[in-house]
Amino acid sequence: MDQSNRYADLSLKEEDLIKNGQHILVAYKMKPKAGHGYLEAAAHFAAESSTGTNVEVSTTDDFTRGVDALVYYIDEATEDMRIAYPVELFDRNITDGRMMLVSFLTLAIGNNQGMGDIEHAKIHDFYVPERVIQLFDGPAKDISDLWRILGRPVKDGGYIAGTIIKPKLGLRPEPFAHAAYQFWLGGDFIKNDEPQGNQVFCPMKKVLPLVADAMKRAQDETGQAKLFSANITADDHYEMCARADYVLETFGPDADKVAFLVDGYVGGPGMVTTARRQYPNQYLHYHRAGHGAVTSPSAKRGYTAFVLAKMSRLQGASGIHVGTMGFGKMEGENDDKIIAYMIERDEAQGPVYLQKWYGMKPTTPIISGGMNALRLPAFFENLGHGNVINTAGGGAYGHIDSPAAGAISLRQSYECWKAGIDPIEYAKEHKEFARAFESFPGDADLIYPGWREKLGAHK
Repeated sequence: MDQSNRYADLSLKEEDLIKNGQHILVAYKMKPKAGHGYLEAAAHFAAESSTGTNVEVSTTDDFTRGVDALVYYIDEATEDMRIAYPVELFDRNITDGRMMLVSFLTLAIGNNQGMGDIEHAKIHDFYVPERVIQLFDGPAKDISDLWRILGRPVKDGGYIAGTIIKPKLGLRPEPFAHAAYQFWLGGDFIKNDEPQGNQVFCPMKKVLPLVADAMKRAQDETGQAKLFSANITADDHYEMCARADYVLETFGPDADKVAFLVDGYVGGPGMVTTARRQYPNQYLHYHRAGHGAVTSPSAKRGYTAFVLAKMSRLQGASGIHVGTMGFGKMEGENDDKIIAYMIERDEAQGPVYLQKWYGMKPTTPIISGGMNALRLPAFFENLGHGNVINTAGGGAYGHIDSPAAGAISLRQSYECWKAGIDPIEYAKEHKEFARAFESFPGDADLIYPGWREKLGAHK
């Protein structure tokens, strides 16, 4: 059934839709299956996303026609399809009238990607008007709160040197806490990796008191505040809250220095929002574990990493992992920096839409995945700033001298870039950074050819 007369209006102008502020706009890459016309498939997609059915039904009235999703732009050659969704389509809370991300996903993805006439479809960008921004929580805490705790300026407070307790599955309680203490002697921020929580070989109620003690000792020894991101992810929201409450109780007077890590992709929007609303005084750390199942450039369905990050800001994530933009081990490209710009700025251009955030707090880009002190200067140069959290596992614990030296080398790398000094010259005066060359010789050979002779290192 061709529904293009009802669910498509190519005369609509995008600038008018944005100016009127009554629609959420979604840009897809969509390809119909062979034998189906592009506009016909696009209209079917919009119908399934909103008010349509596969047959005419007697309950359709003028009101329902007034909230139809409408295809307003198509380009078959580039597979570009854009749909305008009336704001009235989306579900609202009965408790406070606010909007919910699950409703957005239910309509914008819902059943439409599995329809018989659709080969594939993937969200590449979306636009939300000011009223919708007002109806989402947004972050309660942002990087300025961490800078304040660390005793830095709350504007442009700079790079936060972090790590992940490795190996990925974690350690037993005593080695875990000792590893944290070793890093904190030089660094700022430690996070659980995504599998770490309440494992049988490392129960939360045994390891967390030791970690809290390690934080106190490191703070006493260095005279500097330290930060820890505790994984509270769980299937059950009551379990998640029980974990969170135990973390706060255990860290006590240092509880403000604890972030809550939630595996937001596998856990879902409900878990992120529960953490955001139940614990607004904690920095909410959104881990993307599993996201590559839909966001990878090789995937033709779902949504992109850019879209995931943008949604996380609406939900209230204080920080989200954004990859390494091609400078680490994970899939990514240099131009992934638009992900960081979209979540950290009050106005940013996405792949399709210019988005204004109207004062909503920013979400911090968290950089993780194969980074070390040698890779960071080029990363900062590409991004244009260093106001990020970087969690370098091997980049800290793989340092030839110690985890503390690894942490210091990371911070020195930032200072080197910020000062505009050639890294080889900087290394001559900064031991920890210099020793990073010997710690990661493969990267050193690739990024800084001839470094051995210039630094007088052993071959």
